[in-house]
Amino acid sequence: MRPTRRRELAQWIRDHYQVSCRRACALAEICPNTWYYTSQARDASALRMRIREIAQARPRFGYTRIWVLLRREGWRDNKKRVHRLYRLEGLQVRMRARRKKRLSLHRGAVSAATGRHQHWSMDFVHDQLVTGRAFRVLTVIDQWSRESVLLEANVALTGRSVVEALEAVAAHRPLPKAITVACYHELCQA
Repeated sequence: MRPTRRRELAQWIRDHYQVSCRRACALAEICPNTWYYTSQARDASALRMRIREIAQARPRFGYTRIWVLLRREGWRDNKKRVHRLYRLEGLQVRMRARRKKRLSLHRGAVSAATGRHQHWSMDFVHDQLVTGRAFRVLTVIDQWSRESVLLEANVALTGRSVVEALEAVAAHRPLPKAITVACYHELCQA
C-alpha cells in the first residue's frame, strides 16, 4: 500500500475510533513521522504551465529539449524535475507513423495440387537450444501428400543456403510447378 493511502487509513482510524495519532499510525503500519510530515516542495504551477506551452508550440520536442529551452529562458530547475513535471502533464513525443512495406502484387490463386510434386509450401521455424542460442529450420512440405520434402537446420540460413538446399533436393526428385512461401505479414493477419 502506498504511504499516502496508509496515511488516509490512519486518518480514518483516528476519526472513526477516536484514538491517538500514535495508535492510528501503529494500526495503519506507518511511521508517526509520516503523519506529521509536511511537504517542503515549492510551487511548480508556473513551470508546469511553461512546459505545456513549449510542448504545444513544439510537439516534436521531448523533455530534454524542453529543459534546454527552459535553461535558456533562465529557469534553474534540473532535468529530473522537468521530466517529472513533463510526465505529470501527460506529455510525450508523438511517434511518427511507420510506413508500411510495399506488398508484392498478388499474382492470382495457385491451383490446387492434384498429385505429388505439383505444389510445395516453404517456411522457416525458429527455436533455441538449451544454451539459449537461436537456430532456424527451413521446412518444405508437399501440399498434396503432406510429405516433408526438406528440413534444413542452421544457426543462420541465408538466401544462398536456401538455394543450395533446394538444388540438393532437385538432384534426386522433380521440382514442383509452384512453391508458396509464407510471409510474416500474412501469418500475423491469419
